[in-house]
Amino acid sequence: MIFFRDQHITDEQHLAFGGLFGELHLHPAAPHAAGHPELMVIHADKDSPRANGEGWHSDVSCDPEPPMGSILYIRTCPPRGGDTLFASMYAAYEALSERMKHYLDGLTAIHDGEHVYRGLYANYGVADKPNYPRAEHPVVRTHPVTGRKALYVNRGFTRRIVGIPRDESDGILRYLYEHMENPLFQCRFRWRPNSIAFWDNRCTQHRAMWDYWPHTRSGHRVTVKGERPV
Repeated sequence: MIFFRDQHITDEQHLAFGGLFGELHLHPAAPHAAGHPELMVIHADKDSPRANGEGWHSDVSCDPEPPMGSILYIRTCPPRGGDTLFASMYAAYEALSERMKHYLDGLTAIHDGEHVYRGLYANYGVADKPNYPRAEHPVVRTHPVTGRKALYVNRGFTRRIVGIPRDESDGILRYLYEHMENPLFQCRFRWRPNSIAFWDNRCTQHRAMWDYWPHTRSGHRVTVKGERPV
């Protein structure tokens, strides 16, 4: 992750910054800024039934080619709260026992957007699509740039591990989720107005805290396309 304070950029500059790192990703469900389908709206206020990203996840991991990175620009912040937690999946993988690493090697898991996105943005007037992305990804992925291994399952999108009994899958996933949420692997970003957070979805997870109701937190997110995890 990398963070920037006191940024005053237009929507066009936000999009152009993301474009420096690759083709921009279109979110399969979320509302976007008028005329800019690549610019996702991030907004919660006193009338919101929920806030974006409340649970641990890697952005849109249900896509066959999930996003490489996300660039979130928050213009309006609550007087307190609204932090984002980030967790290193490098650190989570490296802290596993050698026996567990050996067990996970070669396993894949199903990531599904259906149960996440269906009806999720109804309060914004966004109609549901006929279907949402679903993909099979390795439980441990190798970062295409660094070559390091990282855990790649998350509470938000991962449904089951392929090729093992369902109860075993549930038990392994539960253990991995609890393991990767260890505070030792985390950092916490305290937002201020006009701040930017830029993170690599291939080796991090994040969670947004909705502890500021009835106040408002608002901005936009640009997401850069990634590759199929290996």
